[in-house]
Amino acid sequence: MKKITCILLFAFILSACDTWGVPPQPFPVWTPIPSRTPGVVTATPLILLMPTFPTVLTDTPTAGTFTTTPILVPTDTETPSPTFTFTPSETVTSAPVQAVAVDILGCNTSIDILHSMGEVTNAFVTISNTGTVDLPNTCALLRASDEGREHPDKKKCLDNLPAQYRVTFKLTVDSAYKVSTLIQVDVTSNEIVFLRADRPSCTDISLFGGEPANIGVIEPIQP
Repeated sequence: MKKITCILLFAFILSACDTWGVPPQPFPVWTPIPSRTPGVVTATPLILLMPTFPTVLTDTPTAGTFTTTPILVPTDTETPSPTFTFTPSETVTSAPVQAVAVDILGCNTSIDILHSMGEVTNAFVTISNTGTVDLPNTCALLRASDEGREHPDKKKCLDNLPAQYRVTFKLTVDSAYKVSTLIQVDVTSNEIVFLRADRPSCTDISLFGGEPANIGVIEPIQP
């Protein structure tokens, strides 16, 4: 019995000594990781606010109670008198008027030896500027139905014919012998035809008192 006790004691002593140099590591014991406490999610309700309107205060009349609101009426009221503004009248300026009148006073026939022509027809024409503006480069041109060569006096011109003035021209064309001649007069200003006058036959136009004395003279229409 003593022998067994000694052996056990010896084994205990040996176990207390570090015979391995590095003590053996204990086997790892896996411990579960504590989980987080789950959060509690509560749905937040969507609250719609009712629209607000301005509060209208109304007076509820009480039976037997009357409220009188005084009305102020001015005792002295001035009525403004109307003011008249003078507006000057506009000056109406009339537009310029160009107007011409032609009067064939008469005609006759003659022999023109100076220009080596036989019978010629002479017409006495008065041109009147009845407009409100002057007519520059005013001309009168004589034509004939049986006209031959061009006569140098078939056209007469004036540098300027003032408004409300007139002038008388003697115009000549080469015409056939003893033939009824139809004549025509064109009045122009700056090469623009203003008026055209004609006569069916020169023999039907008689010239009383001979040729006019105021040929080429510019004179007022109403002296």
